[in-house]
Amino acid sequence: MDEKSILLVEDNPDDVTLTERALKRSGIFNKLVVAKDGVEALDYLFGTGNRADKDLNARPDIILLDINLPKIDGLEVLKRIRADKSTKLLPVVILTSSKEDKDLINAYALGANSYVRKPVNFTRFVEAVQQLGLYWLVLNETAPCDRSN
Repeated sequence: MDEKSILLVEDNPDDVTLTERALKRSGIFNKLVVAKDGVEALDYLFGTGNRADKDLNARPDIILLDINLPKIDGLEVLKRIRADKSTKLLPVVILTSSKEDKDLINAYALGANSYVRKPVNFTRFVEAVQQLGLYWLVLNETAPCDRSN
């Protein structure tokens, strides 16, 4: 069985470090790929731009997606993920500090599987990441993606 992987789409280096620490502290040692903006995330998922040589069969098992991203925002990334048959079934968890109800509503309307506001307290953040990892990487059964072109 292949090791499950995580795509973290996050532009804040401190939040990337915090997430990496929280994953390790929670005993989640899955492969973590970080995209710093929406363009990098889409390039990784669709094998375009700087990732044109990427094996498209190597899809993440979960995407942790921030909303407020440079270049292409998280909601547009989510929209493009859901619009493509090869990625539309990938689990996407919005992991954001946004307190805007419109972001929550739009994320679900565009097909987010879950919406989690980042706790400010590190201990609470570790607990949230631990629960996310347990559910999405251990308990949840994901649908196979259509990898045909």
